[in-house]
Amino acid sequence: MLGSPEVPLLTKKGDITIGGAFSIHSQISKPSFSLTHTPETLTCSRINLREFRFAQTMIFAVEEINNSSTLLPNISVGYKIFDSCGSTLPSTRAVMGLLNGQERTAEKTCSSHSSVHVIIGASESSSTIVMLQICGTFQIPVISHFATCACLSNRKDYPSFFRTIPSDYYQSRALAKLVKYFGWTWVGAVRSDNDYGNNGMATFITAASQEGVCVEYSEAISRTDSSEEVARVIEVIRSGSARVLIAFLAQGEMDILLEEALKQNLTGLQWVGSESWITASHLTTKRYSGILTGSLGFTIKKAKIAGLREFLLQVNPSQDPQNKDINNPFTDVSQLRISNNVYKAVYAIAHAMHNLLNCAKKGKTLPYKIIVKHLQDVNFTLQSGERVYFDENGDPSAMYELVNWQRNQAGDIIFVAVGSYDASLPNESQLAVNEINITWVKCMFKPLSVCSESCPPGFRQAAIKGKPICCFSCIACAAGEISNSNMCLLCPLECWSDEDRSHCVPKVIEFLSFGETMGGLLAAFSLFGASLTLAVSCVFFRFRHTPLVKASNSELSFLLLFSLTLCFLCSLTFIGQPTEWSCMLRHTAFGASFALCMSCILAKTITVVIAFKATRPAKTVPQCSAALQRTSVLSFTLLQLLICVLWLIFAPPFPYKNTVHATEKIILECNLGSPLGFWAVLGYIGLLSLLCFILAFLSRKLPDNFNEAKFITFSMLIFCAVWVTFIPAYVSSPGKFTVAVEIFAILASSFGLFFSIFAPKCYILLVKPERNTKRHMMGRNH
Repeated sequence: MLGSPEVPLLTKKGDITIGGAFSIHSQISKPSFSLTHTPETLTCSRINLREFRFAQTMIFAVEEINNSSTLLPNISVGYKIFDSCGSTLPSTRAVMGLLNGQERTAEKTCSSHSSVHVIIGASESSSTIVMLQICGTFQIPVISHFATCACLSNRKDYPSFFRTIPSDYYQSRALAKLVKYFGWTWVGAVRSDNDYGNNGMATFITAASQEGVCVEYSEAISRTDSSEEVARVIEVIRSGSARVLIAFLAQGEMDILLEEALKQNLTGLQWVGSESWITASHLTTKRYSGILTGSLGFTIKKAKIAGLREFLLQVNPSQDPQNKDINNPFTDVSQLRISNNVYKAVYAIAHAMHNLLNCAKKGKTLPYKIIVKHLQDVNFTLQSGERVYFDENGDPSAMYELVNWQRNQAGDIIFVAVGSYDASLPNESQLAVNEINITWVKCMFKPLSVCSESCPPGFRQAAIKGKPICCFSCIACAAGEISNSNMCLLCPLECWSDEDRSHCVPKVIEFLSFGETMGGLLAAFSLFGASLTLAVSCVFFRFRHTPLVKASNSELSFLLLFSLTLCFLCSLTFIGQPTEWSCMLRHTAFGASFALCMSCILAKTITVVIAFKATRPAKTVPQCSAALQRTSVLSFTLLQLLICVLWLIFAPPFPYKNTVHATEKIILECNLGSPLGFWAVLGYIGLLSLLCFILAFLSRKLPDNFNEAKFITFSMLIFCAVWVTFIPAYVSSPGKFTVAVEIFAILASSFGLFFSIFAPKCYILLVKPERNTKRHMMGRNH
């Protein structure tokens, strides 16, 4: 069937005439241009049944309005429909024919008024733009049912343009959200090389970049391209690593691309299509099913138009001699989407004209400026319940239906609605997917289309120089970091990364506890030392009337054993979880216990020196030694207690979580509060021990078989050696080992004092009782 854009295909006279431009044919002849001959008439071929249905839908809507008693009563509506052949050149001739009544006007003067009041069309954005460039001069409104280029929303350039299909600005963004939803971050793209494809793809690439999706390649084709160029595009698609193809193509380019894809057996791709072809029923044949089955894309919602199918069935040559007989399934009204846009466009014009005539009451001469204004203000509801209106840019509300090409039980391809997109909703809620229906797609047709595999837990993405952001390498997160949103985040101060470095977990809190081996052993030695001192106390009490115990100054001996018991037991306060009270107790108990112990030893040493230096020891010692001993012990101990009290008042020790020394754990320890207080307590003990050592050393050779000064000297050597080595070990030991070193020093010095002073006496009392006599104590010299 052949047609021409120079004469109208379908016409009907009326008081109001609506023009129409549809791509009823999809192929156009290439005329030869010559300066010596009249240009040849353009010839269109290859009928497009879908577009023919659009034209018939327009006629159906006009007839409905003419039969209406409420809309444009007593006003007849006519139409004049031209074939735009899906190309810009025949679209130019078609719009000239609509404006002047015929296309060839070289021999006649153009009429002063257009033969139509409003034009519906065209089906392509580029053809619509060409029509607007001519109609815009005369401010004749154009309503498109299928032109989706976002550029047409520019009111400055196209003030008289309206459309009943949403702008590609929203469709492109919806497609970007769709591929992001399925995790397809690495996609290929092919587009029509016209306003529709170029603008739509540009918007998609921008939106995809914002969603973290990368485009491996973006190719453009035109229906006029050579077969070699189309083959090259298919080869680019085949050689690409992306398994998802975004096809922003008009039907003409889609047909050409699919034919070449069949030749090269291009399969294994997930097609994501634009609304231009995603519901084109002629593509659902078995010929293309191996390529397109499983395709996804957005389209406007389908609708039902009551009576349209019966009207289409009546189309035959007897009704219209210019309408050739067609035995094709153009009567299929199961997927009325774009046809419904045509239907809405006709009714929008009728409502605008109705309102205009009610306001003007000036007959049938209609100023086009006023028609544009009334079109802008239309707001009505169709019998189907759908509301029709235009925003400030002449666009309808952007609502899409997500369709998927699936096979039914008979093996035929059907369009299944699996989601929706509503641009009026908040950004995070615009895309809605029906998980029940979409599962079929995920299981059967969801490929893995990424440039780089997602990094496993504990790794972050690192950009590869010269590659898109979707191509990356994976680098392990450092200790104490976790992977989150393709980057490594540092865990909070009191947390640490788990083994996978995917979650932050509370850090291990470390302190010297009774439950661990080291803490248990130290506690056992502490109790063992305390038990020994108690046992020795019992032995001394049992032999308290013997010469040895009397010579050892039993009062000081019992007080010394008591202080040693406290020294052993005070080490227990260093074990366990530090608390506010335990931190204050451990250091003050340690300082007071050792001060009492050193005070007793110092009193013993002073007593020995005075006893052996006295002129009349038998009379002098009993009178002065007891008072001196008590006074010295009390004075030396009270001074240490004063230091401890001042420490606790001004800067007491407190529990402290040390996160500096070890990054992977928290060391729970006692902060000294005031290091000066700690070293003052320790220094005072050191001073007492030094005095004891000096006095004992000086009296080590005094005459006596049991000279206690020799044992005190030895004990002081051990005590000083332990605490001198303690200082560097204490400063350098990490974590709980700091506490262990301090406990070890306490126990070592306590055992040193205990065995040096009391072991020889117990040996005589228990093993050599024959030496426990006054004569033996005085020695042979006395």
